[in-house]
Amino acid sequence: MASPRPDLKVEALATHHDRDAFSCGVDSLDRYLRSQAGQDVRRRMNGVFILVAADAVETVLGYYTLCATSLPQGDVPAAARKHVPRYPLVSATLIGRLAVSRTRQGDGLGSLLLADAVQRAYASAETVGSSMLVVDALKERAAAFYESFGFQPLPESLRLVLPMRSIEELLAR
Repeated sequence: MASPRPDLKVEALATHHDRDAFSCGVDSLDRYLRSQAGQDVRRRMNGVFILVAADAVETVLGYYTLCATSLPQGDVPAAARKHVPRYPLVSATLIGRLAVSRTRQGDGLGSLLLADAVQRAYASAETVGSSMLVVDALKERAAAFYESFGFQPLPESLRLVLPMRSIEELLAR
């Protein structure tokens, strides 16, 4: 996982963030931030976290969302199943969206956002109860990005999972 940088910070979505100027090149991700993210935060549907430069906190460099979800036990890959309870539904945390501004793509900001999401999900798992982190990649390239960080793909889908037990091992290093 990427290390934090002193020139960047991740903070909860707030009114000072210029959401209208953000563009990552994926219409659904841009539209979500502009028109839905604020409502989701107010309704407590998603946590929305914004990456900004420390000296320009209004400019959105990237963002991600977190929320609670569950998976049927049978959907969990065999390698990950040994780390989760044998309930019909497995509690999890979903990274619903993760996007980086077009102007900063290729700068490693996606890794920074993912590292922050993983750490927040892990920290909240003890309180909320979550045995894994789930992500729905939009494309194969995005799935490969998550796989490079240890996420395991579910069969015949672009959904990937990372058990909290694996996150614990990563954070202990």
